[in-house]
Amino acid sequence: MGCIQSSFYAVTHPEKDRHHNQNPHLNHSPPSAAGAESAAAGGVPPFSDFSLSDLKAATNNFSSDFIVSESGEKAPNLVYKGRLQNRGWIAVKKFTKMAWPDPKQFADEAWGVGKLRHPRLANLIGYCCDGDERLLVAEFMPNDTLAKHLFHWENQTIEWAMRVRVAFYIAEALDYCTTEGRPLYHDLNAYRVLFDEDGDPRLSCFGLMKNSRDGKSYSTNLAYTPPEYLRNGRVTPESVIFSFGTVLLDLLSGKHIPPSHALDMIRGKNILLLMDSHLEGNFSTEEATVVVELASRCLQYEPRERPNSKDLVTTLVPLQTQPDVGSYLCFLRLMCMFFRSSIMVYASFVYVYIFLVPSYAMLGIPKHEEAPPTPQHPLSPMGEACSRMDLTAIHQILVMTHYKDDEGTNELSFQEWTQQMRDMLEARKRGDLAFRDKDFKTAIDCYSQFIDVGTMVSPTVFARRSLCHLLCDQPDAGLRDAMQAQNVYPDWPTAFYMQAVALAKMDMHKDAADMLNEAAGLEEKRQRVGGRGS
Repeated sequence: MGCIQSSFYAVTHPEKDRHHNQNPHLNHSPPSAAGAESAAAGGVPPFSDFSLSDLKAATNNFSSDFIVSESGEKAPNLVYKGRLQNRGWIAVKKFTKMAWPDPKQFADEAWGVGKLRHPRLANLIGYCCDGDERLLVAEFMPNDTLAKHLFHWENQTIEWAMRVRVAFYIAEALDYCTTEGRPLYHDLNAYRVLFDEDGDPRLSCFGLMKNSRDGKSYSTNLAYTPPEYLRNGRVTPESVIFSFGTVLLDLLSGKHIPPSHALDMIRGKNILLLMDSHLEGNFSTEEATVVVELASRCLQYEPRERPNSKDLVTTLVPLQTQPDVGSYLCFLRLMCMFFRSSIMVYASFVYVYIFLVPSYAMLGIPKHEEAPPTPQHPLSPMGEACSRMDLTAIHQILVMTHYKDDEGTNELSFQEWTQQMRDMLEARKRGDLAFRDKDFKTAIDCYSQFIDVGTMVSPTVFARRSLCHLLCDQPDAGLRDAMQAQNVYPDWPTAFYMQAVALAKMDMHKDAADMLNEAAGLEEKRQRVGGRGS
């Protein structure tokens, strides 16, 4: 389960107005205005009801190709990925028919979970009741489950610092749910921990609801089930803590070890035997000891002897000390220069939250770069390339377009032509050759020589140098050149397209989307009236 959470998806659901509930007796008021504002600010849409037709369209009529449940089609309640039209990816949990025969009871449960909003959760964003169909809709998490990364990894196992971060983030999620009056989580295990587009671990919201009204809360092997659940069949907050302890064992060992076996090893002081051999000793013994002791407390037979969710967070927060060393040292030098040692303790605490190594780096996945959303106007090949931030395609288009859009942007006297043109055109020619051959640093130097003389102004040169800067990971300079291109040629779509890409590279996705729409609008207008191409 999971969902790619795009910035344009933070806009309130337009289908909220057009969706009508298939059960008119269901009457739910939306979350409070404060809650809705908070959700929008965090990029999560407000909770709403979806039509079955929209969810069928999003999942290709619930095609088996869209199933993302770990057990595939064998799972009792299937989870599909889907894509809403003109918006982001979603995860859809489809319950077996009549799992929740009372639609009002299902809707009440869904709305209760749907009010929760937290960055440590894969949040629930909607539901659907239509006939016998009962579906939940959540954010889609594209980077697999903790189980996949721990038990079925291919290239690299999860490093120790990331394992500690997983434990801490899930503890934060459980503590938030407890604080908000939803302390019960059904069947917490490594399959319920998901990784978002940035590699950050999140707790699946689906576990906050049972698989059916009267169904079991635990589907895993009885060896991993809280002892009190085996006695009375009821899930309690203490049961959730026990299950969290089994997740800690997974993180420590890299295997699914029965709690009784793990406790025997812990009592026998065989902690090193418990640790995952694939870590190859690359872990802190002190930190491992803290996690082992916490797991032991969580797995106590008597529920009253287990810690609560706040205890989990308090125990794990001191272990979140994997900083980006370069950034931290720079920060520390500045603190030493400007402040006395009296606040250095506070500074040392704060840096953990500012300079942590990003999760995607520890998980070994590429950094997520969100492309601007689909514009309201049809896109040309240049617009399409910019919308998906395909710098290689943009480069090919600029090479093919050459300088046809520069016509009429320069009027030179004969004297200026004879004195300066030869050197300028030679510099531009060298830049063009370097640009064609993808020697972007040389192209920047040559185009800069052309621009610095100032006798001729060329929007194409600015656009080309803008792309060179982007390809050299210099989005600020790329944006300045794109703005210069617009200054020379105010209605040139390419200038706006290049600004959109630069803004997206700077994580200013709303501005990038606006700029992309403006470029597409200019292009559409020019196609109607004729004129220079983009």
